[in-house]
Amino acid sequence: MQDWLFDIKRLHQEQDYVIPPFHVQLLKWIGNKQRFAHEIISYFPDNYSKYIEPFLGSGAVLGTLAPERAVASDILRPLVEIWLTLKNDPDSLKSWYATRWQRFMSGDRQEIYEQIKASYNYEPNPGDLLFLSRTCYGGVVRFRQDDGFMSTPCGVHQPISPSSFNHRVDLWRERVKGTEFYCSDFEQIMDQAEPGDVIYCDPPYIHSQAILYGSQSFSLERLLKVIARCKDLGVLVLLSIDGTKKSGDYLCNLPIPEGLFEREVMVNCGRSMLKRFQMEGEDLSSEVVSDRLLLTWWRAGSGLHL
Repeated sequence: MQDWLFDIKRLHQEQDYVIPPFHVQLLKWIGNKQRFAHEIISYFPDNYSKYIEPFLGSGAVLGTLAPERAVASDILRPLVEIWLTLKNDPDSLKSWYATRWQRFMSGDRQEIYEQIKASYNYEPNPGDLLFLSRTCYGGVVRFRQDDGFMSTPCGVHQPISPSSFNHRVDLWRERVKGTEFYCSDFEQIMDQAEPGDVIYCDPPYIHSQAILYGSQSFSLERLLKVIARCKDLGVLVLLSIDGTKKSGDYLCNLPIPEGLFEREVMVNCGRSMLKRFQMEGEDLSSEVVSDRLLLTWWRAGSGLHL
């Protein structure tokens, strides 16, 4: 067994550190793991070299973990620019939100929302995307397949005030200060991982998120091949993926290779926000979702097994 694995196993036995919940969202985002990110993190090894998140989205797990050393990436450039601005120029992030919030609150909100959305579609930029994510319906950042335009209507909720958003910026900036952000395909980032690193993957769910950004071109089969390479190298990988729909009576049939993952747990996600958007006004009592969390190693008791 390699020396780094002995070190992880020893440190795992010595520590009993629990990450507390962190429920303060920076972005509203469909599929957001904010409410149960701490549960996902509870399956991490207690010690590792670097944290890597190649499908960043709203960064719920990253923000809850607040790692000392991390790499995070996404394919949506304006989204990555939001994260880079949070880390390097938080005052600009605050100004982007405040300017659009004041405009939104000063007139016909539906009309102004559509103007901001049109501005983003004409020239994708982080300022518009930031505000749209906080004001669109349920955080469903949805792009049309034919032209790539964001198409989500305005939400019915009241967007948070600039002072509340500023507080969130200050909290989040502290939590991501050890993270390097990149606009990149997941494979490029994951192939840079080293033995002892931990990767958490939260890709588009092919059974339920086909309308969301990045989903049209996403290949689960390619991701699984990259995960296999990482596992062979000694990188620990966790994958959140489609689990059960409709109160758990349907297990999504996914092409998971035999032997790739050593452990599977179910994480209760509550009501489906995407279904709430798609089934507005209908009964959602049966639309309960549980994600499958797959691990490339087995963790039981005080030991860590690959």
